[in-house]
Amino acid sequence: MKTTTLEPPEKTDVVGTNRWYLSAAPILRALVHLCVPMAAAMIVGAVYNLVNAGFVGSQHDTALLAAITFGAPILGLVMAVGGVFGVGGGALNPRLLGAAEHDPTKADGIKHVSSFAVWGAAIAGAVFGGVGLLLLDPLVALLGADATAVPATTAYVGVMLAFVPVLAAAFCLEQLVRAEGAARQVMVGLIGSTVANVVLDVLFILVLHWGVAGAALAMGLANLGVVAYFALWLHRHSEHVSLAPRWFTLSPAVVRPVFGVGVGELLQASFIIVTSLALNNLAAAYGDSALAAMGIAVRIAQVPEFLVMGVTLGVLPLLAYSYGKGDRGRLMAALRGSALAVGGIALVFSTTVFLFREQVFSAFSADGSVLAIGVTILTAQLVAMIVNGFTGLFTSLFQAAGRSSAAIVMSVAQGLLFLPIVVLGNLWFGLAGIVWALTATEVLVFLVGVGLWLGSRRAIDRGLAEGSPERAEEALYPVDLRSR
Repeated sequence: MKTTTLEPPEKTDVVGTNRWYLSAAPILRALVHLCVPMAAAMIVGAVYNLVNAGFVGSQHDTALLAAITFGAPILGLVMAVGGVFGVGGGALNPRLLGAAEHDPTKADGIKHVSSFAVWGAAIAGAVFGGVGLLLLDPLVALLGADATAVPATTAYVGVMLAFVPVLAAAFCLEQLVRAEGAARQVMVGLIGSTVANVVLDVLFILVLHWGVAGAALAMGLANLGVVAYFALWLHRHSEHVSLAPRWFTLSPAVVRPVFGVGVGELLQASFIIVTSLALNNLAAAYGDSALAAMGIAVRIAQVPEFLVMGVTLGVLPLLAYSYGKGDRGRLMAALRGSALAVGGIALVFSTTVFLFREQVFSAFSADGSVLAIGVTILTAQLVAMIVNGFTGLFTSLFQAAGRSSAAIVMSVAQGLLFLPIVVLGNLWFGLAGIVWALTATEVLVFLVGVGLWLGSRRAIDRGLAEGSPERAEEALYPVDLRSR
């Protein structure tokens, strides 16, 4: 009787390949490969935001800077639209890839997931952008632009909305490439996009004097380059991902797990916008010093926050692959390693900044009133960052294991808890209540994550089905799409 070998192709196990980092590399090497490029790309993106503001600010027109601020919520929502498909697909694909360790034919589902994610993001982006352009004037008014900022805000938001399908597809493709374990390629794409954006900013803003419309156009064209780069890389180097429309499907086996995880990203982005507006409005009542101190503290805390996010986001493909493969030992080792990395980054940076907090803060502002408030705000931000890092690991684990309900709860918990906490904190403790509201919220969200983890452990263990890979795959992808 002839037996059939269900081993994946040998080249996927070659040392140094992206698949090897997911399947067999030592945990430390895998984490470095997956997380360091992610953190680097995020820091470069943050630096670009400062540079971009500098280009616009060089025009010496406050209305232009205001337009970028007013347009920020729209950009956040656009990224969330791409995240619905990209994060959902990026969490499902590595699970299927891990399951293919036992049955390579299951990897066909990755083609359906990838095509649905990319084309779904582009179509949803086109609808979002089209509706936004039709309702551009009331949308600008809703964003809060005053009379002097309306023309610039209209120009900025209008050009951005025209590129929404591109922006959403670019963010989605980033997640799909990252799901392949190709963190370096993601870093190359994002840094390349940043460089292109800066070059185009110089051309459109400084040379052609197109103002914020030029800034939005530069962003759109740079992301068009990202789409081309990621699509070409996947076509040439991915064994299983296909972006061809013929693989597009609306099967519940694809739509349900993608949306189950991805919708949490949209809800989280929506809550972030609402909470940011609430925080700024409440802090504004305490004067410009409070707002300035808050802005400086947030920028300082962004550095370790991006490093921590590089770990929590970078480890997701490794967790999902291990879960799909049914490898409980590797999944737990990845969790322990990433938790140690998060704790180490938070401890080293927070201790250093706390010890030299006055010197660090005074580098940004010499105003005594700003310094006095800012040191307290920075302390609260650093404590919140530490807790948020471990909360992010819970979220990544739930996404990796396809625990959509738990992932959604983690995504919306911060917004739901923050609003009443900051309002009550302001009423009871004044500015101090506002400053520590985020910290209190992060602690509560972390406790929610602990509770969800304890409640999900049995289900996750059943899904892993240690020693029973077929049971793990059945739980992950119950509908066979090979006949489609």
